[in-house]
Amino acid sequence: MTRLEKLLFAFVVLSLLIVISAPANAQGIAGCKTGKFVGSYTSVLSFPDIWGDGSGVAHTFLFQLNLHSDGIATEEFSGAPDIMLSGGTGTASVGSWTCRKDGKLVVTMLSAIYGTTTDAINHPATVPAPPPVDLFLAANSRVTYLFTVTDDNSLTRTESRRRNYPPTEDPSDPTAGILRPLNTTEVVYKRVVASDADLLAP
Repeated sequence: MTRLEKLLFAFVVLSLLIVISAPANAQGIAGCKTGKFVGSYTSVLSFPDIWGDGSGVAHTFLFQLNLHSDGIATEEFSGAPDIMLSGGTGTASVGSWTCRKDGKLVVTMLSAIYGTTTDAINHPATVPAPPPVDLFLAANSRVTYLFTVTDDNSLTRTESRRRNYPPTEDPSDPTAGILRPLNTTEVVYKRVVASDADLLAP
């Protein structure tokens, strides 16, 4: 699997993470209706061989999900810039959240995925010499997550589905692009809890 394929894979399904599912009744009746879920959460994704060639260079990355009180949702993948000139990268995901009547949290975000290119050599009038390896827009993406509010400090993603768009299409159009299969792999996000423990340590 190439680096770009791995990046796409990470953005699409997070399916390398297999976690123990929370009890079905963990969110109770209120769920996201209390508003206590607002904050910053992370989920871990580890690559045992980032180059995919058996060299065993291992990296651990975070998905950093931020849910704001005004309804804005953002998610950054810390692995996006990693060896991006060899395998591409992606933008942060930006969108919004809403609380369903059943207390489950719906998050929809947009992002872009970039691959690598050496096409600069074909545009000598506008690029430096020697021409660099560059990035180009490979696809746009719209992802929707469904979360259960497990407790005050964790969310469990129970469903996700992605719609991929060619570079020429508008990713803000909810009916365009290509709808990918539903992913029901459960993924736990843990709240980043503010603590002064390090400041007080000897």
